Amino acid sequence: MTLPKFLTTEELAELVRQPPETVRYWRHVGKGPASFKLGRRVLYERTDVEAWITEAKAGAV
Repeated sequence: MTLPKFLTTEELAELVRQPPETVRYWRHVGKGPASFKLGRRVLYERTDVEAWITEAKAGAV
């Protein structure tokens, strides 16, 4: 699966099969992948998302 260079909160939520509210909460508490704001939109860089998923898989029991 090829991801776009930047993902929105909604796209990330769809990717990890969680509601957008959960992704927003993760960002609020510092649990999710690195994000940044471009104007009013929160974006996640593909490489940061992939690294975050890899770390989560490595830490899974």
